[in-house]
Amino acid sequence: MRPIVAIVGRPNVGKSTLFNKLVGSRVAIVEDTPGVTRDRIYGEAEWLSKYFTVIDTGGIDTQSDEIIPAKMRQQAELAMDMATVILFVVNGRDGVTPQDRDIALQLKKTKKPVVLVVNKVDNKNLPEDFYDFYELGIGEPIAISAAVGLGIGDLLDIVIEHFDADADTEQDEDLIKVAIVGKPNAGKSSILNRTLGEERVIVSPIAGTTRDAIDTYVTINEQRYLFIDTAGIRKRSKIDENVEKYSVIRSYAAVERAHVVLMIIDAQTGISEQDSKIAGIAHNLGKAVVIVVNKWDLIEKDNNSVKEYTASIREELPFMTYAPIIFISAVTGQRFDKIVEMINLVYAESIKRVATGLLNDVIGEAVIMNQPPSDKGKRLKIYYATQVSVQPPSFSVFINDKDLFHFSYQRYLENKIRENFGFEGTPIVFFKREKRS
Repeated sequence: MRPIVAIVGRPNVGKSTLFNKLVGSRVAIVEDTPGVTRDRIYGEAEWLSKYFTVIDTGGIDTQSDEIIPAKMRQQAELAMDMATVILFVVNGRDGVTPQDRDIALQLKKTKKPVVLVVNKVDNKNLPEDFYDFYELGIGEPIAISAAVGLGIGDLLDIVIEHFDADADTEQDEDLIKVAIVGKPNAGKSSILNRTLGEERVIVSPIAGTTRDAIDTYVTINEQRYLFIDTAGIRKRSKIDENVEKYSVIRSYAAVERAHVVLMIIDAQTGISEQDSKIAGIAHNLGKAVVIVVNKWDLIEKDNNSVKEYTASIREELPFMTYAPIIFISAVTGQRFDKIVEMINLVYAESIKRVATGLLNDVIGEAVIMNQPPSDKGKRLKIYYATQVSVQPPSFSVFINDKDLFHFSYQRYLENKIRENFGFEGTPIVFFKREKRS
């Protein structure tokens, strides 16, 4: 197992700032508002050539019984159970608080190594009440400033001392990254939880419960996956707070990071304009896509339901005819095993390479069957083509005149390539190259 470092503490002590500092990017939303981070958020970190997983958790509010704070406490407790090392973050400007004492008592019961991190100490002059943190009984407090990076190296030196000698700390390159995207409340978090077999992400009927893009690592049949559960992408007119705006940006970034995009559609509401925009983002970024129609158990069906629903999706998303469509229910588990199967399929298709000789045989035959277009007596000539990259599969086509290589003929050649080589689930890109005589 890769070592896991969990960051816990009460709300607004700087856990997400520390998380971002450790993983080297703004993965977690940072806002001066308690309760912004609700779920467990995962990231990869490295120190002295040792790689480990970091979990950012929502603030533990020991004084509230409301639904969301209670769920956040549950997520933090799950992170503690999984952790190799726990970083207990407190605010050096506030001194010791009653909630800090409550959390310290809870951490002692875990029997895990706990490092007491006193955050927001922005210079080497320790605050007067710094030594009061010893009363928490956790051990020696480590002063840091996550915002400016002060003391982070010393903290990480202590953290890696707690790793087992046989822990897997090597860099992991054999990883399929999967972004789960869609409108709020389409069932993205439920799908992730069922795939993982545990409640890794907070599920609530309140739209917008997931705010961050949440990284979750899992191994299925010896293949490692990184699932990125994104906040639901809302229409811009409905984005009121800064946090929601960050969530939309984070969802776009999640798609950009991913190898495969699971586009979740609510079967009851169907394809919306917003779904089309989300699909367009994935298509334009050249990502492999699986369209997942969730809540299929709630639809009244007959023998033509799947066929008719598929046709409606193809009509609404005419640029994404390559994407396979599966119909599932996250609640009942209906056809759930198809999800990982399709992820593996479209990922393999997105990294497929075609030999130049075979490719030109197919294009040559296509040209004979359907002559290229001409304009003012000048006809398009295709000299040869070669595949130049993958993810998405991209082809350079050497021609006599770029203006003659119309979109319709590109689509014709794309269809011929797909007929012969597959590339299911992934867009295909053409680069036009003029070859002058």
